[in-house]
Amino acid sequence: MCGILAVLGVGDVSLAKRSRIIELSRRLRHRGPDWSGIHSFEDCYLAHQRLAIVDPTSGDQPLYNEDKTVVVTVNGEIYNHEELKAKLKSHQFQTGSDCEVIAHLYEEYGEEFVDMLDGMFSFVLLDTRDKSFIAARDAIGICPLYMGWGLDGSVWFSSEMKALSDDCERFISFPPGHLYSSKTGGLRRWYNPPWFSESIPSAPYDPLLIRESFEKAVIKRLMTDVPFGVLLSGGLDSSLVASVVSRYLAETKVARQWGNKLHTFCIGLKGSPDLKAAKEVADYLGTVHHELHFTVQEGIDALEEVIYHIETYDVTTIRASTPMFLMSRKIKSLGVKMVLSGEGSDEIFGGYLYFHKAPNKKELHEETCRKIKALHLYDCLRANKATSAWGLEARVPFLDKNFINVAMDLDPECKMIRRDLGRIEKWVLRNAFDDEKKPYLPKHILYRQKEQFSDGVGYSWIDGLKDHANAHVSDSMMTNASFVYPENTPTTKEAYYYRTVFEKFYPKNAARLTVPGGPSVACSTAKAVEWDTAWSKLLDPSGRAALGVHDAAYEEEKAPASADPVFRPPAHGESILVETGVPAAAV
Repeated sequence: MCGILAVLGVGDVSLAKRSRIIELSRRLRHRGPDWSGIHSFEDCYLAHQRLAIVDPTSGDQPLYNEDKTVVVTVNGEIYNHEELKAKLKSHQFQTGSDCEVIAHLYEEYGEEFVDMLDGMFSFVLLDTRDKSFIAARDAIGICPLYMGWGLDGSVWFSSEMKALSDDCERFISFPPGHLYSSKTGGLRRWYNPPWFSESIPSAPYDPLLIRESFEKAVIKRLMTDVPFGVLLSGGLDSSLVASVVSRYLAETKVARQWGNKLHTFCIGLKGSPDLKAAKEVADYLGTVHHELHFTVQEGIDALEEVIYHIETYDVTTIRASTPMFLMSRKIKSLGVKMVLSGEGSDEIFGGYLYFHKAPNKKELHEETCRKIKALHLYDCLRANKATSAWGLEARVPFLDKNFINVAMDLDPECKMIRRDLGRIEKWVLRNAFDDEKKPYLPKHILYRQKEQFSDGVGYSWIDGLKDHANAHVSDSMMTNASFVYPENTPTTKEAYYYRTVFEKFYPKNAARLTVPGGPSVACSTAKAVEWDTAWSKLLDPSGRAALGVHDAAYEEEKAPASADPVFRPPAHGESILVETGVPAAAV
């Protein structure tokens, strides 16, 4: 992941202003430690901090068209750049960078080219011929982008809030799937898939189409000129990513460059559910597996640094970001610069445990749509910033544009959790990869119950965080919380503690408004809390808050925290059933 900073229309064009912009750009150097670049044209500045993944030798940024009248600074990867270059035969490319194609597409098609890009990206493009500029962010918001306004009339764009928060009077999180044009002076949505309207789709379930679409999404993300690996928690999503990579790695260019032995990485407290499951998957796939450990105290010690980097006070995001942040540091120390990860599947397929209580297919589908639309504020933000803090790039194949279209076009009836039919959460995905002849995964991993990352690294992690917060936040502080923090008032001591740390780094009102709020249980939206009246009494983002669903639910902790869900291997042709302790009538 790279870091971009663009400042356009500044009132001061002195050397001091240029130095200030370079200084602010350095705040993003953790994202791109390999090289720095800046282009200035009159009162416009485009700066870049590069993490070299594709074409490390010649792809430094900013990038240009042939006569350098079009300048672009980009964070991201364009997976279909070779296909797009083939459409631009009259253009001369100066580098092997996948991102250079953006400058030439603009020359050829004007502002309406963004939907042609297949990848994850945020970019700012300056046309020096008329001093117009555009900025855009990928469909789901995998790559972060912020937009701000200075008192001098300048417009700012940055990969992270920390590079513009001090110099902008107001700033926002740039919405995913949108483009800003200086010619019109406003934002418009360029990403308009059928599912965005939340109308109920009706396509029949085709397991082979699901499987093939996902395999294509994974394979295209093996575009790299540097060593890479897979983040493997041992859950369904990351295990499928690792399995597909293992199956096709030998056929790719990257295998000829770095070998066909896949490296996988997992982190957890000793004895945690994820470590055990990940090792089993790694052994099954034959990967070079790296099991990393951390202690509750090490996680607590890192909290302030984590919040500074991920730029949020959302509880579940911080819980999950901390082990990911620690793991990323160790991965980078091993010489790996890119990893594939499993984010997005739960939002697309209704994989969170609270989906057990979805009353009907309409509400399930609408909730998955809401969850995907909000990913840039939660899991995408975590996966990107927790890894980028150490100059590591995370790619997320479940959020491939085509794969999302295929999965969200399904009749949501097939995503409903139906114990009477042997369907647990994400059954449509599990079944698509349930291949008897050439198995992708062992059966009990393929049908393992959902664990949120912050739970799976070890249940005592969240309990330790709560104890730490209780020691630092008094009852009187909570009593006055609504006066101290009138926006998104923290309702728990843990949330209050995170908020105080966040405000220390980002004290402006604009900063706190970039973070979403509202009640949640087991990562639900506020709307889905209405599905079960009992949930309103235990509003916690942990999967264990899904009372009566999670095997280690808060009120039902009878077994050791590391106990696995019970799995009974099925006879051939028999439906799969994971015993979750949920009465059939409750689901």
